[in-house]
Amino acid sequence: MSYLRFEKALMTNLQESLQRELLRTNRSGAYSCSTIVDCNTRKYHGLLVVPVPELDDENHVLLSSLDCTVIQHGAEFNLGIHKYQGNVYSPNGHKYIREFDIEKVPSTIYRVGGVILKKEVVFQHYANRILLRYTLVDAHSQTTLRFRPFLAFRSVKQFTHENSTASRDYQEVDNGIKTCMYAGYPDLYMQFSKKNNFVFSPYWYRGIEYPKEQERGYASNEDLYVPGYFEMNMRKGESVVFAASTEKSTTSTLKKLFDKEVEDRHPRNNFLNCLVTAAHQFHNRRGEERYLLAGYPWFKCRARDTFIAAPGLTLSIEEVDYFEKVMQSGERVLKQFFAGKEITSPIYEVDRPDVPLWCIWAIQQYAIKVGKEKCLKMYGSFLKEIIQFIESGKHPYMTVEKNGLLYVEGGREEAMTWMNSTANGHPVVPRTGYIVEFNALWYNAIKFSAELATLDKNQKAVDHLEKLAEQVKASFVETFWNQYGYLHDYVDGDDVDLSVRPNMIFAVALEYSPLDKSQQKSVIDVCTRELLTPKGLRSLSPKSSGYNPMYVGPQAQRDYAYHQGTAWPWLGGFYLEACLKLFGRSRISFVERQMVGYEDEMFQGCIGTIPELFDGNPPFTGRGAISFAMNVAEILRTMELLEKMNFKTEDAK
Repeated sequence: MSYLRFEKALMTNLQESLQRELLRTNRSGAYSCSTIVDCNTRKYHGLLVVPVPELDDENHVLLSSLDCTVIQHGAEFNLGIHKYQGNVYSPNGHKYIREFDIEKVPSTIYRVGGVILKKEVVFQHYANRILLRYTLVDAHSQTTLRFRPFLAFRSVKQFTHENSTASRDYQEVDNGIKTCMYAGYPDLYMQFSKKNNFVFSPYWYRGIEYPKEQERGYASNEDLYVPGYFEMNMRKGESVVFAASTEKSTTSTLKKLFDKEVEDRHPRNNFLNCLVTAAHQFHNRRGEERYLLAGYPWFKCRARDTFIAAPGLTLSIEEVDYFEKVMQSGERVLKQFFAGKEITSPIYEVDRPDVPLWCIWAIQQYAIKVGKEKCLKMYGSFLKEIIQFIESGKHPYMTVEKNGLLYVEGGREEAMTWMNSTANGHPVVPRTGYIVEFNALWYNAIKFSAELATLDKNQKAVDHLEKLAEQVKASFVETFWNQYGYLHDYVDGDDVDLSVRPNMIFAVALEYSPLDKSQQKSVIDVCTRELLTPKGLRSLSPKSSGYNPMYVGPQAQRDYAYHQGTAWPWLGGFYLEACLKLFGRSRISFVERQMVGYEDEMFQGCIGTIPELFDGNPPFTGRGAISFAMNVAEILRTMELLEKMNFKTEDAK
């Protein structure tokens, strides 16, 4: 039996099935996404969603969905499903679903009387092409399949409505048609592996509704254009492959192409393999350069997310080469920023002050994986450049103060840290001055740089860095440690933030900590008592003022909750690393139990991956982006740390 398998009872219960989504991607940022019953519930959903760089830097929904109708003895059974205004679902194709599973690719079994039809879906690697294979598993009489494409041709941030501007023109191509609704868009090719009859019957389906947008208080309905339908007769045991693409397909090879794409897929037959597949979905190729998307469906490439996620998404699954390629792109954009040059990269938010610090942390993880000698050769000079840039005071928002600590300016007017939600143009969590995780990262970066300088036999650099590290260590404790046994979140003159937040965990989890063992243990104890959930660490303690753990309601309401009590798995990863680092093998079973909480998510939300965040209170429901790179990365890295610890345990026996 497949690991990811859902029975008829769940599939036909829309209250359950519409909460479960499915994501398929290629490596250009294009994707296909819907619910597991193919009823779109977000404006971001679509069967073929692609970037159109000629228009903007957003993705665009070309093909929203494809309805399949089974016809026997003149009776029609439509397997599609759409939600319309007034809580109306039509047609009700989900009632014909008998089972759904994902081994390598999503597979749905429909039963209509004596007809059993199997649908499988795969997104082609390195091409904007979605492939659907329909197999008539069983039929007792002549069966006809009719396919009706629903077109949108609009940005994921907009809606389309019936209008006279949309072009109805189409051209016949091999076993299909090509069409384009608006100027500036690429042609959409819709082709089959088998000859068929296309019937031009243009019609606008009005008032299709997306409940996920309603939840956020956004506009939520649109009209979709159907140019007509394709029809073909099928015999028992026969398969046909449908391709929707921005390029013409060679229809004679579609079946072989589908088989090849399936063969290339990693089987999602356990928790680890699901996360490995999810990790690959964040890969992004632009020419010869490689990047990491921060998440789906709306995130782009972001600098901080790239460096935090890169080790887990690559090194932890033995993909060192991809780490090096991602870092090559990251190094290029950081050097442009250091030199004050124009950023010629799709990586956003390079100017956030902690980005260089996270870059050093990522390089440190590389050293742990491949050895310090190779790391020195690959990144030694770049590491020096980062440290020199920080010390030079050239960063527009961050300086090194006389006490050795990093000081950030402007945090009340603009979000400078990962806690970046805003309301009315200002940060909801205005963190400025001496920020705890920045300085924990800074101490760790100095010590790691000294380590590589020692290997490089650069005694002058070693002496400077070790002296600076001692100063930072003393200043860190003096500035952040409080009488209650934990760390201030930030300190800006007389403004001392006593909120219990998870950012202090980095001062324990990082390889080099400015805290002594008793202080580290105290930080972990506070995090455990006040922040720990089965889905990671809360962004704020329930005992702190402003606690708001439920990420629900209109967008403004969500913005105020975003970092005020919601739980984040990537923070949980550093917490678990801190536990293993401080307590060793005695925490193995505890970490394994925490992993169970994440494995449960493989069957919820977006199947086989981890969402952006969770409510901070039970039942800890997943919210936000359906797949989030830093969360997947840190769970993978925790699993690797756990494996190493278990290996040491076996060795010790």
